[in-house]
Amino acid sequence: MLVHSKSGRWAAWGLFGLLFLPLFALPLLVVVAASFATHWSGAFPSGPTTGNYAAAVRGESLQALTTSLVTALAASLLALAVGTWAALAAATLGRRGKRFLDALFMLPVAVPSVVVGLAVLVAFSRPPVLLNGTSSIVILAHTILVTAFAHQSVSAAIVRLDPAYEQAAASLGARPAYVLWRVKLPLLLPSLTAAAGLCFALSMGELSATMMLYPPDWMPLPVRIFTATDRGSLFSGSAVAVVLMATTLLVLLAVSRVRTRASYR
Repeated sequence: MLVHSKSGRWAAWGLFGLLFLPLFALPLLVVVAASFATHWSGAFPSGPTTGNYAAAVRGESLQALTTSLVTALAASLLALAVGTWAALAAATLGRRGKRFLDALFMLPVAVPSVVVGLAVLVAFSRPPVLLNGTSSIVILAHTILVTAFAHQSVSAAIVRLDPAYEQAAASLGARPAYVLWRVKLPLLLPSLTAAAGLCFALSMGELSATMMLYPPDWMPLPVRIFTATDRGSLFSGSAVAVVLMATTLLVLLAVSRVRTRASYR
């Protein structure tokens, strides 16, 4: 911390606690508490039970979790491939070309995700590319929404790369493809894993565009949570939300371990 005095540090931590607890931690704690409850008693949930989790890890909820995992994994890999390719290509362009490419990839983030969902729905509801009513249209929308974050993360990492490694490999006779595969991409691995984790987390929580696109047999978990709470099943919806949070955190922790190992290679 940049505050050197003891009193200043205590004041900074106190301010952090006052802002963090009510704005970030408390709402999540309420969701966790509600997931173990059956009804409200005043301002707090009550009626302790684990039955909500029994329903949250089987049947339609388990299928929705699997759907979210498959969608997020596919969208993350596609976004990472496209974003990395675009970042590598932009590094060879001039300043104007790079700015244009950056703006192009940031466009889906600059508009509401529901607009992206509508655009995908209109674009792929007629031949020659008919995706409406399939799982592919959901994966495509998620890929479009998260690719910008992969592109920006890898672009920032490329700027920080020391060109001496590539120059040394090229001076030893290595072909450009070999330099890319054996030199540049390994150096970018920590940023690639971080970008993959971010894309995965964003895809797991995406709701607005998904509501416009998902077919009945491909319902991701956020949609399941929304429909449960919309029907008044607040406590079962809270349990499903906790499952979503826990699954996302576990995947992010695994990605973080991979990134840490890659950083020390």
